[in-house]
Amino acid sequence: MLRLNMGDAQSVGQPPINFLRQVMTLVAYPELIHKGIFPEDANIRAENILKNCAGGSVGSYSEVCGIKIIRRQIAKFIEEIDGVESQWENCYIGQGAGDMMKIFLAVIKFNENGLKAGVLTPVPGCTSYSMIIEGLDLQKIDYYLDEDNEWSININELQRAVDDAKTVCNPRAIVLINPGNPTGHILTVENMEAIVNFAFKENLIIIADEVYRTNILKANCNFIPFRRILKEMDKPYSKMELVTLMSMSDGIYAENGSRCGFCEIINLDPEIPPMIYRLLSISPPACNIAQAALYCLVNPPKPDEPSYEEYHNEIFRITDGFKASASLVEKTIKNLEGIKCNPLEGGIFFYPRLSLPENAVEKAKQLGLLPDEFYVSQLLQDTGICVVPGYELGQKQGTYHMRMTLISDPERERIIMQRFKTFHMEFMKKYTGFVKT
Repeated sequence: MLRLNMGDAQSVGQPPINFLRQVMTLVAYPELIHKGIFPEDANIRAENILKNCAGGSVGSYSEVCGIKIIRRQIAKFIEEIDGVESQWENCYIGQGAGDMMKIFLAVIKFNENGLKAGVLTPVPGCTSYSMIIEGLDLQKIDYYLDEDNEWSININELQRAVDDAKTVCNPRAIVLINPGNPTGHILTVENMEAIVNFAFKENLIIIADEVYRTNILKANCNFIPFRRILKEMDKPYSKMELVTLMSMSDGIYAENGSRCGFCEIINLDPEIPPMIYRLLSISPPACNIAQAALYCLVNPPKPDEPSYEEYHNEIFRITDGFKASASLVEKTIKNLEGIKCNPLEGGIFFYPRLSLPENAVEKAKQLGLLPDEFYVSQLLQDTGICVVPGYELGQKQGTYHMRMTLISDPERERIIMQRFKTFHMEFMKKYTGFVKT
């Protein structure tokens, strides 16, 4: 079975980045440092981390908000890649982006005038965020991405969602996933500026999930972080409340098993950081070895260091592999009846729309299944390819989708897509009839 239903790249063959694993090994077994086994830049990073661990051991408890040297490096990393000033005290390390999202939303959870707080979330979107919002007894406010316009965010749709929600909750925040999961889109600067204007008008905290920012699939697509948009728009927008999420688990680094990520908070009420600290203090901190991997993400080998060439060759190989796989997927789907997909710009997923024959829709009803649920169950049964039906991630009524994970090995992707193409053609032939468009 090919588990292409989740973003677990190493489970489908993507190799780990050697430099990360070297530093992780060294902090776990310091006796190997300076023994001529690993490059000197890996040795130095391991020493720096251990000096900042209690007792010089990663087996000790981490500081509540994360190892201080790594938090400082996160701020420096943000300044270098985004050109925006960052304060290390505003950077927090936790067990992945979802963990940081949960902690932050728990802080803003309070009733006002008898109404609970509401959080705008994209549809389609990330199921874990929906579960976090519902688990905290917050009000989930759905806003639909515009599939007909390459999954852009329509401001009129945001206004509709907020206006409808105000009768049952107090809208407090808006979640933006950029690059998109599951949609694979990247927001344009114009769209982002319009979103910022809207959030300012409605007094919403922006929560920017940017975990796939390193996975850019097209040369003409540029990822721009929301922190830079706020800065360039200047006051009063530069003073808006913003939470940015980043993770080790996703994309190029794909250290899902390490469970580590960080958030940066900007311009939040002074009462919020102490509340975040208290919530972090009662939760298990991110594993110190995982934090060592995060340190490598924000402090990669420099051009004058011995690991630089190998590290960047690995990054380029994975990145180019994703780009080639995305191109292959687009070409395959373009030539198939009954399925279409917006351009794949970023991230590691694609979310095509299925136009299923009426006979297939009727067959699904007979089996007590939704049409896209029936389609993906047949795909799994006939090919061993496991994907997510669109109803689990959200879709407009009357439309059907599926989410499949891209892999960084284009040759293997070619085999997968050939298998998928054969299945889809046979499925459409079996249920031939009027095809909904």
